[in-house]
Amino acid sequence: MTNQRSQSHYLAPGRITRRVMNPLVAGLTRLGLPLAGSAVLGVRGRRSGEVRTTPVNPLRHDGARYLVAARGETQWVRNLRVAGEAELTVGRRTERVAATELTEPAAVVPVLREYLRRWAWEVGTFFDGVDASSSDAELAAVAHRHPIFVLAA
Repeated sequence: MTNQRSQSHYLAPGRITRRVMNPLVAGLTRLGLPLAGSAVLGVRGRRSGEVRTTPVNPLRHDGARYLVAARGETQWVRNLRVAGEAELTVGRRTERVAATELTEPAAVVPVLREYLRRWAWEVGTFFDGVDASSSDAELAAVAHRHPIFVLAA
């Protein structure tokens, strides 16, 4: 898989997602009622220096934790690349994590497959018809559009 960041991919959330769904999910998660394993990601803005937050679905797979950017090159992805660390909050528990972006197909494909197996009902539409049952080659072909970070406490 080649690094295709120059062909940036981003699917902006609609007004309902931005103004209703994300705040609702983030609010419930902060109250300790995460939806489908959600957490609130807090990452320092690369320009402002202010902590920006958004709900995410951390994935536990083969003993590690990952963040997958279903919508592509989001602001949180760009900020996390620069900061290299973030906070994950669920209820009253906030954990500081280091984040390293995965780029090797051998590492990315199984993570994407598990992410789609678990959350296709929520994010499947962002993956252009590729799903958990797709071949390794099909998953590798879309992987550059969905940055993945491995998290370490």
